[in-house]
Amino acid sequence: MRIEELDVSAYRIPTDGPESDGTLAWDETSLVVVEASGGGRRGLGYTYAAPAAASFIAATLAPCVRGGDALSPPAAWDAMVHEIRNVGRPGLVSMAIAAVDTALWDLKARLLDLPLVDVFGAVRARIPVYGSGGFTSYGIDRLEAQLAGWVREGISRVKMKVGRQPDEDPRRVRAARRAIGADAELFVDANGAYARKQALDLAETFAGEGVAWFEEPVSSDDLEGLRLLRDRAPAGMSIAAGEYGYDLHYFERMLAAGAVDVLQADVTRCAGFTELMRVGALCAARSIPVSAHTAPSLHAHASCAIPRMRHVEYFYDHVRIEQMLFDGAPRPKGGCLEPDRSRPGLGLELKRADAERYRIA
Repeated sequence: MRIEELDVSAYRIPTDGPESDGTLAWDETSLVVVEASGGGRRGLGYTYAAPAAASFIAATLAPCVRGGDALSPPAAWDAMVHEIRNVGRPGLVSMAIAAVDTALWDLKARLLDLPLVDVFGAVRARIPVYGSGGFTSYGIDRLEAQLAGWVREGISRVKMKVGRQPDEDPRRVRAARRAIGADAELFVDANGAYARKQALDLAETFAGEGVAWFEEPVSSDDLEGLRLLRDRAPAGMSIAAGEYGYDLHYFERMLAAGAVDVLQADVTRCAGFTELMRVGALCAARSIPVSAHTAPSLHAHASCAIPRMRHVEYFYDHVRIEQMLFDGAPRPKGGCLEPDRSRPGLGLELKRADAERYRIA
């Protein structure tokens, strides 16, 4: 069975209010969708990337995978990586490959009439999630309501953004702790906003509120700084980073530097499931846990097949978009996502009529 065609579309979805983290502000999210056809079936994949990724897929990636074996996504992945040699792998190109690769894995699973988790080989039936939002643009009331709402729904881990106004962060973290109670785990994400010693000082303060996860306390490019934080952070606080990894070498360098307690990986950035599974193997070889960054509807199946996977980020923006635009987008039960084994592939279908109003390409 051959890959017959790739259809590409792009969408721009406004947020439901202004959002920001420690280093960036935004009011919309772009989504690039790929539908791969072959053998009478159609696979779906996507990435959260700039719309330019859609043009690159249509002009450069689609021709080099068309006609390939629909049951061999890694062969198509190799062909794409070969094709982009003179363009550059990190960034937009890797995200474009991710959209195609996820669509091809979905197509393979549908051709086999199996859920994707069973094509990969499940090691667990479900994967824990953590609620993620708490943007720095939120006032205290909305911050408390969002985090507490997830806890009431049975999600026992929640994450908030910090770093935009460092002097205000201790107050915001205290408010979050009051809202979620003593038993829920509290995570913070600075998106690289702090300097090294500033991050060390705030780590001690956050530990007083039981913060168990400090994500990107300094820039992910500062591997020495991350290692410093990992060595000196209070006991019980994990240092996490890796969401900006676009290729296997990035993750290897981060692990070799001893920079993190938990490595993060994002299937929409690291060139799809083909590379994500390799990242999982890298973590297994070094006995380091991995956590899936955002895009929960894509990560649910693969996360149940990666032995060292700890949890999936149930990111507010992406949850909202996936529930709006994809039939079959999973919702947590008991704080976990469980792949729907009654549907082949990812179990997702694009809600075309609902998506059309946001379409830009």
